Amino acid sequence: MQNPRLASRYAKSLIDLAVEKNELEAVHGDVLLLQSILRSNPDVGVLLKSPVIKADKKIKILGAILDGKINAITSGFIRLLAVKGRESVLTEIAAAFEQQYNALKGITHVKLTSAAPLEPGLLNTIREKVEASAGRKIELETAVNEALIGGFVLETGNELFDASVLRDLKDIKKQFLQNIYVSEIR
Repeated sequence: MQNPRLASRYAKSLIDLAVEKNELEAVHGDVLLLQSILRSNPDVGVLLKSPVIKADKKIKILGAILDGKINAITSGFIRLLAVKGRESVLTEIAAAFEQQYNALKGITHVKLTSAAPLEPGLLNTIREKVEASAGRKIELETAVNEALIGGFVLETGNELFDASVLRDLKDIKKQFLQNIYVSEIR
């Protein structure tokens, strides 16, 4: 993030306006749509950061992409960013908005990495247990890493719970390398 303070301030303004107009969920949906567009089509991000393309052209292009798909508040906000010359920070603003929205709603982002894809029933059980221990709602992101061999790794904020076979094997290897009895046998 190049300018986190700027992105945070614009995101806070958008959240405050959405709360004031009682449109927070609609604006949140618009921001999620915008993030998915920016992720799936990197050319849109390049367009927004281009100093060669004028703001009115960017507004027209974004209007063609988003017309009829987003709320009037979000549309006006994007136009305001383009007029102020801040459209290049839109990706960062969307990420900051998502963080502030989650903080406002009491949602914690949790990443679960497993060795194999997990069944939906097991994911729901894990979600319920983590929500019960955290005392708040969670947003669960899943990933698969076959290198774990078995088990899982759970990451939330600055905490990490590693219950993988790979970590167990590394611990055993470390114990063998530091074995004090081997030196006494020789």
